[in-house]
Amino acid sequence: MTRGVLVLAPGSAVEVDGAEWTVEAVEPQVGRIVLVGAGGERKRRSLRWLVNHPGIRPVRPPGPAPVRSSRQDVVLSDLTEEQLLRARIRAEHVLEAETGFRAGHPSRALPGEPRPAYAPEKTSVGERRRAKAAEVAAMPAVEAAALGIRFMSERTLERLAGKSGRELVLACADGRWTRTGGGHPSVTAEIREGIFAVRQESLRRSRMTMAARHRLLHQYVSEVFPDFPLEDVPSRNTFVAVWREWFGPDGARQRYVRTAETAETGQRVVVHRPGQVVALDSTPLPVKVRESVFGEPVSVVLSIALDLYTHSLVAFRLTLVSDTSVDIAMLLRDVMLPLPMREGWGEEMEWPYPGVPASVIAEFAGHRVAALPFFAPETVTTDHGGPYKSHHLVDAHQVLGCNILPARALRASDKFAVERAFSSIKTLLLEHLLGFTGTDVADRGADPEADALLTMSQMEHVIATWIVKVWQNRVLGEYAPAWGPGEEHSPNSLFAAAAMQGGIDLEIPTPELYYQLLRGHHVKIHQGRGVKILGLYYHHPVLEEDRFRGPSARGGRHKGRWLVRSDRRDRRSVFFEDPDEPGRWHVLRWTGLPPEDEVPAFSDATATTLLAEVRTRGISPRTDAELLPVLLEILGSAIPVEQWPTRMTKREKTGRSRRTAQAAAAATDRPASASAPAPAPAPAPAPAPAPAKPLADNVVAWPVEAAAVDAAVDAGRRRLREASVVRAPAPPPRLGDSLRRRRLFALPSDDDSEARESS
Repeated sequence: MTRGVLVLAPGSAVEVDGAEWTVEAVEPQVGRIVLVGAGGERKRRSLRWLVNHPGIRPVRPPGPAPVRSSRQDVVLSDLTEEQLLRARIRAEHVLEAETGFRAGHPSRALPGEPRPAYAPEKTSVGERRRAKAAEVAAMPAVEAAALGIRFMSERTLERLAGKSGRELVLACADGRWTRTGGGHPSVTAEIREGIFAVRQESLRRSRMTMAARHRLLHQYVSEVFPDFPLEDVPSRNTFVAVWREWFGPDGARQRYVRTAETAETGQRVVVHRPGQVVALDSTPLPVKVRESVFGEPVSVVLSIALDLYTHSLVAFRLTLVSDTSVDIAMLLRDVMLPLPMREGWGEEMEWPYPGVPASVIAEFAGHRVAALPFFAPETVTTDHGGPYKSHHLVDAHQVLGCNILPARALRASDKFAVERAFSSIKTLLLEHLLGFTGTDVADRGADPEADALLTMSQMEHVIATWIVKVWQNRVLGEYAPAWGPGEEHSPNSLFAAAAMQGGIDLEIPTPELYYQLLRGHHVKIHQGRGVKILGLYYHHPVLEEDRFRGPSARGGRHKGRWLVRSDRRDRRSVFFEDPDEPGRWHVLRWTGLPPEDEVPAFSDATATTLLAEVRTRGISPRTDAELLPVLLEILGSAIPVEQWPTRMTKREKTGRSRRTAQAAAAATDRPASASAPAPAPAPAPAPAPAPAKPLADNVVAWPVEAAAVDAAVDAGRRRLREASVVRAPAPPPRLGDSLRRRRLFALPSDDDSEARESS
């Protein structure tokens, strides 16, 4: 802080350590001054002491203190390129009037300088100033206004004469370009109180215009502050500007504004490490793909898990038609599993992060690991979709030990990062694929379904390759971390920095996590029939052992019950953990199933339709074997001609393809040995997904899988025919056997002729 200018003339006053002294005499020949205090005390001090004393201040004259702006000094960077150019042109005119050269010195003279009217050896400074003023006055008004020198007079040149360099350029800049920003002098304490009162009132009322709120401000001021002049109330434009500065844009619906105002959001979440917050969301994939049964173009749903710190796409899933709570639970499981290297992936896509070598990760995981982070999520933020709010997914979060942070309804800003990720995936990858459908129907191509070329497995392989090679190495731009502003970072570089700072947690879940994330059912074991899960009976020979003849030793809410888990994507089997061998899971198959792999997979929706059909027909079977004909009819196995695959509707084909895709996904997530004893406590990875097949192989596979369904139909019909007959019937005689027993041209005997006549 500057102390101001000290006036040392005799009779002037200075402040020394808070006390006022008067200068009595000045002795410049010896460098001393004489100070007299209020009580007549005299002090003789040197000028050196006076200059270096920290407690000396000039005495402020009586009256109100001058108002000093609190803003920082103006610098050249505050001017735009156009404003800086105009200011330098003005400075050149000033320098030419002062020195005769536009650059300010003869060594930097431009061609043709100095001009005759500004030659330093022939003209004085006053003559050059008058010549410059006459030159500016003679310029066209439009040109002078464009250069900003229209009002440059001799007095202006005299005022700017003592400045040079950057100071001169700033002095030549128009003060209106850098006027003080922020603040509204008309917003006094009374107006401020009125604006906040109108804000609270407008939250309770229905939505109103800014004009109505401005009138409410007038009403509040006139009634609460009767002495305040209404003409001093800010105008509507000022009111709108202040409202938007204080409360933001006014574009939300009224009830959402109220809920946002009253929501108990607590402290703001600051994400500062990988895995702290993982955002989940699903969206229809804007690309038509081919399903794997009939080869028809279908729509699929893309579900992703995005780490908010590194912006890494740590997991994704493609589901046919719609996703379920099981799919989201398995998506969370994928976040914790290292991504295996796939066929065709080079060494540049292998684990690159510091701290733990790729060989150690591969030995720990059991396979080569790709360049994609994996960790246990701490907090999961989701929207309010049905699969995300289900009790099953809440139980899955408890198993994984992560918190749930749901976004507010219709508040995309709570999970803006994942919404931006969907947009980036569309613009960077999906727009370049055949079958792209666009943002909406109006932007759709001529026939995207006919253009569809990739199958679901191929699309999954393309997205996985793009994430590892492109997304993880792409510059994030404005998503740079707080500790590196202005630096360029990618998801891989952010995860590498976090690994260097805090290390990497190599916590890979065991295969048993798949069963723990499935839906649980507490049921009884019926001897000879097994367990009943959602209307269907499931059995395994292990249930006939003596240890399962009585109730379970479980206590509490489900006392005496046994815990069985089911995968709603494939209802052909459920899973039961052996209580005497923890980690060993038994696969209980539906009792109505024929030998393995002779009935296509079916899901919850098909099972519900099956039971509804049974109730409609009034069938009360004692065993589930009697339900098999109805199931085959629902699945399209025992079907009439109008329901053959070649004559099925697109919706029916999509439904069957969805059941097949769900069964395949369940088989991929399921550990290889379900009934075998659990392995050692050392963590083991999930089985690596099969590499994507070429397009030609998938095209050939469609009729092969359809033929498998036809074979199941024939086997089911054959078993029905065999079960309906006790013993095999004798074959009928061949045609013509009666004629072959005697000759055709043999004449009958006389006895035969008489017998016929008598009769």
